Amino acid sequence: MSTDTLAGRHDGPKHDPLRPWLAGLAAGLVAWGLLYSQLVPLSEWLVAQLPVERTSHLGSALAFFFYDTPKVVLLLTLIVFAMGVVRSYFSPEKTRALLAGRREGIGNVLAAGLGVLTPFCSCSAVPLFIGFVSAGVPLGVTFSFLIAAPMVNEVALGLLFGLVGWPVALTYLGFGLAVAMVAGWVIGRLRLEGWLQGWVREIHAGGEAAIPDAQLGFVDRLRLGLDAVRDIVGRVWIWIIAGIAVGAAIHGYVPADLMVRIMGADAWWSVPAAVVMGIPMYTNAAGVIPIVEALLGKGAALGTTLAFMMSVIALSLPEMVILRKVLTLPLIAVFVGVVGSGILAVGFLFNLLFQ
Repeated sequence: MSTDTLAGRHDGPKHDPLRPWLAGLAAGLVAWGLLYSQLVPLSEWLVAQLPVERTSHLGSALAFFFYDTPKVVLLLTLIVFAMGVVRSYFSPEKTRALLAGRREGIGNVLAAGLGVLTPFCSCSAVPLFIGFVSAGVPLGVTFSFLIAAPMVNEVALGLLFGLVGWPVALTYLGFGLAVAMVAGWVIGRLRLEGWLQGWVREIHAGGEAAIPDAQLGFVDRLRLGLDAVRDIVGRVWIWIIAGIAVGAAIHGYVPADLMVRIMGADAWWSVPAAVVMGIPMYTNAAGVIPIVEALLGKGAALGTTLAFMMSVIALSLPEMVILRKVLTLPLIAVFVGVVGSGILAVGFLFNLLFQ
């Protein structure tokens, strides 16, 4: 018997590692769709099991909570998984390399766009800031990225789309990017590099940012998507519950006419008041969007509500404390002033356009 024949007997069909992953992905998407389609009857059934009247304040709040909690978690899981796969093409090193040496203007536009695809939270502000400075990224371009990344990320856009519709999500995307680009450009034109902390100014660029040579396969990218779900959803679920609880209380107990008086478009002071209220809060898009949904449902003005959301995400006090490690107080004040002015402009403009 020939060697070729023996070899042929031992060579079975090769195992394709991608096939079980694709089958699992398809099954997961089907299960996701079925569960999502049953959220309304499930929430109503849960309320019916409790000794409360469905039409009471408590019944209304509980129905909102039982419906929004799985809805937000499902949307968040799907969005984070999909963008975890996309994000595997945009490592911090590659992001720095893309931005290094870019001129102001073009660099601000590119940085804001990359911020949408690479949503680093405020906890990453310090290492990212240092990495960008060391890679030679201009200060204004750096700020455009750091404003857009938490404020106009895929979680915020996906949840806005799922909860309040695509017109609001797309409008928020456009104005959010505008705030990030214009604020970064203004900060860059002010030439405030001397207002960085001394030890940050002494960092010298060590050449172009290194880009890993390893090429990831699609299975590796799917694994990174699952890792992103475990990491991000595992870290923010408590804020989701807290945000939905606040939204449920607003939905069930706050009279609609009171909310219109406080956050309506007719009250000129509502937008700056919403920004001031949002700054001390510490949450993220997943936690604040259920509150946004409840406020809009009660008749709050769209611009006022989104100004509140932007200030919570982009100007939170904890983020300012973190940035204090790399920025002097005057530079933080300029950052808050420029970004806050952009948020105020967005709030007033939204209220004007969507009356």
